[in-house]
Amino acid sequence: MMKRIVCAAVLIGSLLPVAFGQQTNTKRGWQVVLNRASLDLSSTDVKNAQAYENFPESKLNSDSQRVVKGHLDINADYFARHFVWGNELLLDYGKTTLKSYDGEQTTNESADTVMFTSSYTQRLWKNETFLGGFEAGPYGSLAYQTEFNSSDNTPLKKVLRAAAGVKIYEGKYINKFHVAGFAEDDFTYNPSSVKYGWETHLEIQQPLREGVKAVYSAMFRDYLYETRKEPTDLDYVFSAQARLDVNVWGELAVSPFIEYYTAQARAFGKRGQNFYIGVSLSFSHTFMEAQKI
Repeated sequence: MMKRIVCAAVLIGSLLPVAFGQQTNTKRGWQVVLNRASLDLSSTDVKNAQAYENFPESKLNSDSQRVVKGHLDINADYFARHFVWGNELLLDYGKTTLKSYDGEQTTNESADTVMFTSSYTQRLWKNETFLGGFEAGPYGSLAYQTEFNSSDNTPLKKVLRAAAGVKIYEGKYINKFHVAGFAEDDFTYNPSSVKYGWETHLEIQQPLREGVKAVYSAMFRDYLYETRKEPTDLDYVFSAQARLDVNVWGELAVSPFIEYYTAQARAFGKRGQNFYIGVSLSFSHTFMEAQKI
């Protein structure tokens, strides 16, 4: 199954130039971009909640709460005549702290991801008209995913993932889109387990007016087979986000967003879900831009 998925993806990428016509790409050299650095903060401080515990006033008897969430996404890509070498660092961490009137404090992690991805994309062709224009070609990637802290008594997540398929990128609207087969070595547990499956990821940018754009992204990863069974094995993972970036000063933006994450365990039927609505203060910057020839 895995070989069929990878071969089909590569075959599609090879036929794209025939279907649309090959054109000369124009970018050359290094491009380093801070896609997004954001911080979400909220705080609720309740005093003398015990004295008001029998009052029908939730603002007076609720728990104090602190929510902190940070996100960093940075790319360093090299554009050559026939290929793009991409490198991405993604950091995501969130923590929620609840403190009741009796002083009992509970802290939970709401997000925890550290991932580095290095990819190679063949620059087979460039389209300048369809869907606003984009480049495309077969690609391969190697990624390492872990986390800052392990949750409770669970071991620290450690996954090495290799993928191969077809990728669309550098588009006016389609920022990136790929379909690929993957194999990952999950050495969270000892001995490790090798898992196989397929995945797709889509990110779309929609300029609305000057200084305002909507960003939509979605990811689906389907696990088809694993060499070693673990109680924490997943059947599939799906995530989606919709965000509105409104520039308020230079490259600083206020960004209301909606995030949804769900996953299905192989061992039982109940599907886990996480739904998050918030507003973040975000910053983006281009440190180095590839030359156009």
